Amino acid sequence: MLRGRESLVRLVGKRRRFLPNRLSLLSSPVENTLNLCSGEDFKPLPVVKTPDAHKDGETETSSSGKYVTCPVCSSRVNGEDSIINSHLDACLSRGTKRKLTQSSLLQLNFYSRPKVQHHSHVLKFEKNESSVGPDDGPVDIVHRLPKDASYNENDKIKCGSLEECAMQPQRDCLLDTLHNSERTNGATEIYSPMNKGATSGMVTTTKDDLSGMILETFIVGRKFSDEKELNLGACISLERDPTNVKDPNAIKVISEDSGCCKMLGFLPRELAKFLSPLIGKYCLSFKGFVTTAPRSSVDVVPIEVMCDNINLLNEKIFDVEFKNLWTSIQQVIDSMKNFTPNALKYQKNFCLLIQEVLQGYSHLLSDDENHFLDLFSSLSDDNQRLFIRLYMRKGPWFRMSSTSYKEVLDSKQAVKELSEAGYLCCFDTNEADNTDMIQILNLLTVSELREVMCMLKKNCSSSMRKDDLVASLLAPYEDGLCPLLPDLILGKIGICVRLSSKAELLIWRAERLFFLNGEQDLSAFLLVDMGIVKYPTYSCIISDQIFLDRNDLLAYEEAIEVAQLIDEALDEDNKMVLRCVSVANSRVKPNQCTTSESVPFFSFFTASWIYSKVLSLGVSFLERENRYNDAVLLLKRLLSCNTPDGRRGYWTLRLSIDLEHLGYPSESLSVAENGLLDPWVRAGSRMALQRRILRLGKPPRRWKTPSFAESIKRKITEVHVQGRPLNRETGMKSRFYGESGEQCSVEQLALEYYNGEGGGWLGVHSESGIWLTIFGLLMWDVIFSDVPNVFRTKFQTAPLDFGTDSFYLLRQNSIESQLLKIQDGMGEEILITSWESHKGTACSGVNWDRHSLAELRAAVTCIGGPCMASLCRHLAQDYRSWSSGMPDLLLWRFNSEYSGEAKLVEVKGPRDRLSEQQRAWLLLLMDCGFITEICKITPMPKSA
Repeated sequence: MLRGRESLVRLVGKRRRFLPNRLSLLSSPVENTLNLCSGEDFKPLPVVKTPDAHKDGETETSSSGKYVTCPVCSSRVNGEDSIINSHLDACLSRGTKRKLTQSSLLQLNFYSRPKVQHHSHVLKFEKNESSVGPDDGPVDIVHRLPKDASYNENDKIKCGSLEECAMQPQRDCLLDTLHNSERTNGATEIYSPMNKGATSGMVTTTKDDLSGMILETFIVGRKFSDEKELNLGACISLERDPTNVKDPNAIKVISEDSGCCKMLGFLPRELAKFLSPLIGKYCLSFKGFVTTAPRSSVDVVPIEVMCDNINLLNEKIFDVEFKNLWTSIQQVIDSMKNFTPNALKYQKNFCLLIQEVLQGYSHLLSDDENHFLDLFSSLSDDNQRLFIRLYMRKGPWFRMSSTSYKEVLDSKQAVKELSEAGYLCCFDTNEADNTDMIQILNLLTVSELREVMCMLKKNCSSSMRKDDLVASLLAPYEDGLCPLLPDLILGKIGICVRLSSKAELLIWRAERLFFLNGEQDLSAFLLVDMGIVKYPTYSCIISDQIFLDRNDLLAYEEAIEVAQLIDEALDEDNKMVLRCVSVANSRVKPNQCTTSESVPFFSFFTASWIYSKVLSLGVSFLERENRYNDAVLLLKRLLSCNTPDGRRGYWTLRLSIDLEHLGYPSESLSVAENGLLDPWVRAGSRMALQRRILRLGKPPRRWKTPSFAESIKRKITEVHVQGRPLNRETGMKSRFYGESGEQCSVEQLALEYYNGEGGGWLGVHSESGIWLTIFGLLMWDVIFSDVPNVFRTKFQTAPLDFGTDSFYLLRQNSIESQLLKIQDGMGEEILITSWESHKGTACSGVNWDRHSLAELRAAVTCIGGPCMASLCRHLAQDYRSWSSGMPDLLLWRFNSEYSGEAKLVEVKGPRDRLSEQQRAWLLLLMDCGFITEICKITPMPKSA
């Protein structure tokens, strides 16, 4: 893998289905300051239009705020005057004919006028106007812009009735398929248990009916309970909790066994909403028992309850309100028979995410975007659940005839209402393009594809695979020879939907703002609910905003798109890679800082930071292609634009190496010498530059011996161990036979040697893992201390400044205080306390499963306080530089019960050599007082 790609992949996270700025990024002219096209003028790449981009009224995400459609080539272009003019000049110079619908070059909103007149934008509707009942007539709302239309937040999209749409060759109304059964042509009916659920429970209205009526429900919120263990048949009662700050209708479940009045949890909120008034206003009391014992202390617990004082009530209290409440209770109970409350946590989690974003980041969203996200909370449960389910699936298209969820009672109605609200789009035969057609065809089964082939009177061999069938159907459609294909497919597939591009864009943005990274998504909630991941406890103290304004956010998102584009293109499209590198090179700015100067680590959320990562990857790509001139230009650009940056050491080293490749040893030496004056050049990169200076700076190029020469040339103790090799092939990982005759790695062979004739050492092969675990445990309270702005969500395993210089500077007093305790010999005590208090809690660098507490205690005890404190200080000051490259083996042996000694060993096979980072670590550890060695495994002679 190219250097920097893994980091870029983590930054991008889950790839987006569509990129709203793809067209502008690939079609807009870019100032070519690099020779990335082998002497040719840099021209925009030919753009294949993404089907999702700029449809459905999605929001523009350009940092400039406006994008327009070119009247010549129909590409999306940045709205700045200079870019528009340059793009038009390039298009017109190619001789392309201008569209007759163009009114003026000075108008920004170029687009062809639609034939159908439209009215009422979907997002401006009032709830009571847009709600359509199941018996209502066809809906006259379309949620697609014309194919070449631009979208503005205040635009109003209008559409005629279905009768007008029907006059077109192919109907283009979105909801047509929902109301015309002849279009489905016998497609499977969507599963909907609505009628069954509505009639399964009897609505009780009299005292006799209520007497003895059993309500089957669950105990939830077990983590708040006083009693953690429950047995089958345990007696319970219900009690209102009107002081509950989260829900005034909350109902507690109380234990009645042995006179114990401990709280066992709560009733589900949906049920408590209607049952609480009955208990409060009508003085009903309920008792029951546990029907199934829970397997864990946080599981929902099935129970049965009944009213035990119904006979004492007067028949007159059964008024209309009482009857309505009891009817609602019966409906809730019926719906709970199909799924437990835990099955709906994803809905609550999703709504929580949306609300948190609206509360904390509404200033970064337009009024239309705020309204669109806020609208989600007013949707019905069915609508919310169906949308979330589809959002979490791969897609992009979903065949509703084969999609059903038991918690969604009426999928057809949900699709209809979500489409009206702009969250879903149905497959539209009038708008289908080639990409849509490929995706829709792949939803059909092989037998259905063959049926379509027969209907078109095409030869269909029984040996044809699905890909061949799809290709055979698609080819004539692309050539315009089969215009009826979309209608035939729709007849087979029935209702087919996808998320609207606007909904997908805004939910992606909400996830990004909520988690502040691309690696976490809604599954983070699920992992917590299932008890798989437990996040640490800390305080979120927010005093500064990460993004100062909307433009900063949009520029950041656009930079992420460039990062995704280059990652997608690396394995197959070199021209696209060069295009992305050129875009990043043109947009990264010298010393650009758009965030608060008091919070320097917010620079990770700027567009320039992402573009610098793209350029770093571009350097590796160009070096792989032996294009060292271009790589040198990129490296100089990076070094001039990113002054305070921990990556400067790597960039300086690569610049020096590439200059030597080009035959400029003097310039290479000067770069290395200047790099040593840079305070951001550290650890292995600094060591590598020093070694280059000693090699390149020989007389007559340099006569003076550098002051660091003696330190660099220090000898590291070497031990040679012979082993019986399993393989001797170059390029393969070395494997040997151990003492027991079984196959083992060079590290395991070294452990056997040190445990035996090497001195009776115990130890582990851990590299950096055990050290980062020890550091995390010893410094736990410091890492999660109350520091402003470093904790923004409840899903962090480390503060945002972890690995930056700010981490030590903002906590210097507490860090030094903790290091003093470690130096005085309290390390083992701190380690034990931290392990017992936080075991299983996620923390960056801490691996709870790989090492036992006994191993960690032995390591800390034998290393000793001074050495351990020195090592922790280096990690606290520069975690990023020192968190990798540590020696392979950590060995220890006890001299007495409470003292011992430790040794660190770097193991090298027959064809391995030390990296500069490893050499830097060994010399640093020697300075800290550690015993260090290099163990070289050599194969026995073949004659032996």
